[in-house]
Amino acid sequence: MSSRSLSASSFIKSLIYSIIFSFSIVFPTFSKEKEEGEKFNPAEMIVHHIGDAYDWHLVTIGGHHYSIPLPIILYSSDRGIEVFSSGKLQAHGEHESGEYNGYKLDDHGHLSSTEGRKFYDFSITKNAASMMLGGLIICIIFLSVASGFKKNSGKAPRGLQSFMEPLILYIRDDVAVPNIGEKKADKFLPYLLTLFFFIWINNLLGLIPTGANASGNIAFTFVLALLTAIIVNFSGNRHYWGHIFWTPGVPLWLRPIMLPVELIGIFTKPFALMIRLFANMTAGHIVILSLFSFIFIFESFLVGIPAGAFVIAMTFMELFVGLLQAYIFTILAALFIGIAVEEHHEEGHAHAEKH
Repeated sequence: MSSRSLSASSFIKSLIYSIIFSFSIVFPTFSKEKEEGEKFNPAEMIVHHIGDAYDWHLVTIGGHHYSIPLPIILYSSDRGIEVFSSGKLQAHGEHESGEYNGYKLDDHGHLSSTEGRKFYDFSITKNAASMMLGGLIICIIFLSVASGFKKNSGKAPRGLQSFMEPLILYIRDDVAVPNIGEKKADKFLPYLLTLFFFIWINNLLGLIPTGANASGNIAFTFVLALLTAIIVNFSGNRHYWGHIFWTPGVPLWLRPIMLPVELIGIFTKPFALMIRLFANMTAGHIVILSLFSFIFIFESFLVGIPAGAFVIAMTFMELFVGLLQAYIFTILAALFIGIAVEEHHEEGHAHAEKH
């Protein structure tokens, strides 16, 4: 058996074990609610699992919640900067007191002041911690690939390098160059590579047990879309802006009407990037959690067995969707950048026609 097939087999086994492990994590949490006589609320459960939190919940065993407390960082005009652990707020309500230093978490996990104090929240939440973890993974991967490239210079790639190199070349040769142009593609390639792998890794982190739904957070997709819009518009040449403010190829009287349409287009492009990634990743998580809910709504193995099978199938589909959404976001970003930096050849064509 080759190393490639062995690696693929190991990956599939690890994935199956992770999915089975996710059942062992989610089921005790749901069954605990049923034991306490509470009516199972699928909507509340889904919102809780796809939402952000001030701690990183790991597992529930015997009614006890095990989680990693995260730092809460607040700023107010009267107290200045305050930093404390989210564990002090009893995020899962295991004790009667859920207040600390004039702050508390409500039933929906939102932080508020018990004294009516105005404050700015800069806390490292579960999604923020997941993004940091994703960034760390990217650094480790690319530093390892760069080191392998230096060691194996002139030789066939090995290990992680053999997996990453085709992906990097594909983003360069089939995404950046065709949309931006060979001359300018290298300028934007680092951003496109970072964009692709950052989205993909965060999509995968959201699928592992206890993972955070960072890419299903509107703030996550908003920042990525905003950064892309900034790069596109600051890289735009005079022909790009000329097309917006004085649209060529249309009658003179129609150009003032086209101006607001073109200006709106500056904002609709990044808005479409933001909503597409957010909606697709959130929908996938909701579907999987909804299938889980059927087991506890009907409380029958006749429903539980097919529901579990559908959950496994949807999880594998989400692995593909996570990769696909990273690719779509990256190729659209490359397309918008290519439009902004495209050279105008109208004068050259007109000169050629005269001759």
